[in-house]
Amino acid sequence: MARKLEDIRNIGVIAHIDAGKTTVTERMLFYSGTSHRVGEVDKGNTTTDFDPEEAERGITIYSACVTFPWKDCTINLIDTPGHVDFTAEVERCLRVLDGGVVVFSAREGVEAQSETVWRQADRYKVPRVAFINKMDREGADFESVLAEIERRLKANPVPIQIPIGAGPPHVKDAFRGVIDLIEMKMLHFGDGDEDRTVEVRDIPEDYVDKAQLYRDNLLEKLYDLSNELMELSLSEEPIPTQLIRDVIRKGVLARELQPVLCGSALDGIGVQPILDAVTCYLPSPKDVPPVVGTNPAKKNQSESRSPDPSDPFCGLVFKVLPAKHGDMTWVRVYSGELKPNSRLLNPGRDVKENCAQLWHIQASRREQVDHVGCGDIVGIIGLRHSVTGDTLCDTRSPILLESIKFPETVIGMAIEPESSADRDKLSETLAMMRRQDPTFDALENKDTGQTIISGMGELHLEVIRHRLLRDFKLNVKVHKPRVSYRETVGKSAKVTGECHRIIQGQQLFAKLTIQVEHVPNQQPPVMVISKCPPDNVPFELIEAAMEELKSRSVGGGIVGGFPLADLKITILDGEAAEVGSTDTAFAIAAGDAFEKGLEAAVPTLLEPIMRLTITTPEEYMGDFVGDIMKRRGEIAKTENRSGDAIIEAHAPLAELFGYSSAMRSLSQGRASSSMEPLKYSPAPPELLKQFM
Repeated sequence: MARKLEDIRNIGVIAHIDAGKTTVTERMLFYSGTSHRVGEVDKGNTTTDFDPEEAERGITIYSACVTFPWKDCTINLIDTPGHVDFTAEVERCLRVLDGGVVVFSAREGVEAQSETVWRQADRYKVPRVAFINKMDREGADFESVLAEIERRLKANPVPIQIPIGAGPPHVKDAFRGVIDLIEMKMLHFGDGDEDRTVEVRDIPEDYVDKAQLYRDNLLEKLYDLSNELMELSLSEEPIPTQLIRDVIRKGVLARELQPVLCGSALDGIGVQPILDAVTCYLPSPKDVPPVVGTNPAKKNQSESRSPDPSDPFCGLVFKVLPAKHGDMTWVRVYSGELKPNSRLLNPGRDVKENCAQLWHIQASRREQVDHVGCGDIVGIIGLRHSVTGDTLCDTRSPILLESIKFPETVIGMAIEPESSADRDKLSETLAMMRRQDPTFDALENKDTGQTIISGMGELHLEVIRHRLLRDFKLNVKVHKPRVSYRETVGKSAKVTGECHRIIQGQQLFAKLTIQVEHVPNQQPPVMVISKCPPDNVPFELIEAAMEELKSRSVGGGIVGGFPLADLKITILDGEAAEVGSTDTAFAIAAGDAFEKGLEAAVPTLLEPIMRLTITTPEEYMGDFVGDIMKRRGEIAKTENRSGDAIIEAHAPLAELFGYSSAMRSLSQGRASSSMEPLKYSPAPPELLKQFM
């Protein structure tokens, strides 16, 4: 049966690792009646963490999609990883989702990956609600987390609930429920895993004044969004609860505020109100503006598609699950309708695809369907050429949507099969894994015969290695991880490349003068432009030179063959003869100029710098600061939170291999850390000498 567009919610649950995303998702599935038991992360039996690696480690590695009903709505929910090594999973999901539930720990507050996922949601203009989880933990502090969301995320959090108490059962004034500031009632949640009841009670007397103060603050923030609400308040007339909800929804859709709820997902407190908030405040596909792209058939003029079944079909591929008998391709449908055995156009690759089967995805289970409409998230079997970020559309109405950008890999390691029989199988398997994971790469080093796999961190590569051993039964030797350096130049240089050769009896001649210079944080990493006067050299010869320069740039630098970055190459002038100045001559001159230019401009190595966030008891802070300085790191900032010291440091990735072990020994196992790529910076000269 076709679902009403306004009753669909496409949402993601996003957060820092260990904030409780998967537990929140499990509770949602249980309270909606979709699952009959509450899975637990510690027991490895959750619905969305169904991969053996996830169950074993107790973390989410792969995003998982589940669909379930709540009241009159259908919710398509994607549970995403919290570890920075798997940030690509969050990136691709936020690109196609309409709303998000951001989970924060009431004890740890806004952590490093919380900031990362919040920035990703900002970039994709995703409206969101916030849930402060783990209110039953020692050191839980609702107001402190609220202040951090506002200060560190530059957000506008608006509490629509406040907790009654905080901390575990044995402390005075332990956490025991929440107060709904819109209805001005206390919500008491049933005891035990099997109890789905929510009891509405009067607010305890000792919390009435506090609740009234928070409600006044809530209304104060809503006055700017509604004259009607302000007038009712000024005239001291009762304010209808539905009006408050409508104004909050208006603010959420405009991304001017974020409603904040609280609870303890592990104890089943506060989860049903999150589902109510999702249906009440987050957008349906109908509330989202039409997607905008370009029409490649009409000189890339702008086109849009509305969330309307009568519009031509348009969708975006955001995940590929490789399989021997046909890849499962996850697609977000933005407009139109789709049926099995349809022919689709992939305009970015200019190929036609056959959509053989349509499947609704339910974590590890699938259900075949005979029709999907706009707003749906669907799995397609039959696509052969499409990968993550590609657009699929009606063959008669082409449109190309913006793709998905992923961060570059920062770490690599060499692997090789233990037997020659496994070599071909390894090559096929790595190609399959590259289709699945856009932040994973595998290249064969022709000089050594080794295969270099690259990823986002040590954990990322470790998971890949385990998959090769466990899922594909491949015995591989693994070498020490190595840093993915970049090469650039240290100064500007002007050089002239020449061609004086006889090829097949013809004397070739060309001269090309270029300038090579360093441009920090440039996108694309290498830019090639021409300022050569058109009267000096014909345009087609300059074009051949530019193509050669671009081709050489892709091949890497002259120090260690690492990818080039932050480099600008400008063709300043050239010289051609009446006879012998061909495309080939100018390509040879360009290659000569390229090598001379890199040498003259002083080759420089860039190394990845990581943002390292450490949470440690205060007594170990000095030890950590000293250790970071030894690792060529610098302290960006420190702060205190609930008796712990929070250290943010910037340090080279090369010095952070095995950091988790060092951290445990420095703090007797009481500290935790997370790291994410920050930037590339010049490496010390002694490091450069190792590669020369």
